[in-house]
Amino acid sequence: MFTVTSEDKNGGSRPRVVIIGGGFGGLALAQKLKKAPVDILLLDKHNYHTFQPLLYQVAIGSIAADSVGFPIRRIFTKQENFSFNMAEVQKINPESNTISTDIGTIHYDYLVIATGSNTNFFGNEQIEHFAMPMKNIPEALNLRSLILQNLETALVTTDMREKFALMTFVVVGGGPTGVELSGALAEMRHLILGKDYHGLSKYDMRVYLVEGKDRLLAGMTEPASAAAKKFLTDGDVIIYNSAHVQSYDGFYLTIDNGKTIKTRNVLWAAGVKGEVPNGIPADVVIRGSRIQTDEINRVKGYQNIFAIGDVAAIITDAIPNGHPGVAPAAIQQGQWLGKNLIHLIKGEPTEPFIYKDKGTLATIGRNKAVADLGKLHFQGFFAWLLWGVVHIMSLAGFSNKGIIFISWVINYFNKNSDNRLVVRSFNTETRLANQSSK
Repeated sequence: MFTVTSEDKNGGSRPRVVIIGGGFGGLALAQKLKKAPVDILLLDKHNYHTFQPLLYQVAIGSIAADSVGFPIRRIFTKQENFSFNMAEVQKINPESNTISTDIGTIHYDYLVIATGSNTNFFGNEQIEHFAMPMKNIPEALNLRSLILQNLETALVTTDMREKFALMTFVVVGGGPTGVELSGALAEMRHLILGKDYHGLSKYDMRVYLVEGKDRLLAGMTEPASAAAKKFLTDGDVIIYNSAHVQSYDGFYLTIDNGKTIKTRNVLWAAGVKGEVPNGIPADVVIRGSRIQTDEINRVKGYQNIFAIGDVAAIITDAIPNGHPGVAPAAIQQGQWLGKNLIHLIKGEPTEPFIYKDKGTLATIGRNKAVADLGKLHFQGFFAWLLWGVVHIMSLAGFSNKGIIFISWVINYFNKNSDNRLVVRSFNTETRLANQSSK
């Protein structure tokens, strides 16, 4: 029997639902419970929601960082049963239905882990130190600073080996993020470099894409994969398939296909792992650091702890590897769990989660994208236009939608951007950012 922790306006009691994580799944769940007889507390170490699909555009300076973040409290201004605390979760204590955080101990009646995922370097500490991840806004800003600082240094260095390394970019990972980032760098090479960096030429800059599988966008159809590869090679991106990075010491990157590349820019988009809070037993954490759940997203071995999104894995015979770690899956799980929590509170039967794959889109640069939407498969300008519409509509906040749309229109016609600012320099030795640039 759960301990009551809050009271409704009529003096009755209702359970507290604590959600850890303000990503797509956590927000979808909280919104689904808007009219439910519960009190919702959402915890996140940031006070904003990040629209991760556009982080690569922050990293290359196409859009402003603020436009992909939106205050969590602002999303729920009119939801009376919702509250938010900015907190770092230290440990989950299932035996007492509490969470230890840096702001104190928090009680829950139902706990939902929606912590998402982080970059997976597969245990290689050297690569983790020197390669650049891109899973949040600070990391995207670090990458933007590194790219711009290296271009500035390339302008003035007299060491040709160093200039070669500064102007060489290696993207590791051929999924949607890696493909989109490679396409954006190729676009910068062709449209911006010679225009803004007098003294540098597009022939000085090289872009590589290294992918472990035998084709790009392995989660999409063969025609989409082939089209993406053609778009990138047309933009002079050098692609290595069925290749794996072995080491990177900050200057030399070695690949198991026998290639060694001199580069100061390794952008890591090769894998993710779930962000599992302390207190979750190791025996329920499976491959990819994902928490195994049943078909209603309830963590194995618990009655009132749930997990959704990238950190969760519903394992069945039909889906032995769990659902894909993408925003639509997290959103659908959040909405479905909201419905099931209401069933649990009312003592009604629950319904197993069913994922509806609405398709996949990936852009490879200006006027180029690929789309798999059910039985519809197309590439080129229309796919690119659809990609833009879907992403604009998915952003949180009307202001962000407007800012991104206007930025894209201006960038499209100018073939340039006004957001390539080094506002916080990145120290390549410590791999830390300074909060202000001198």
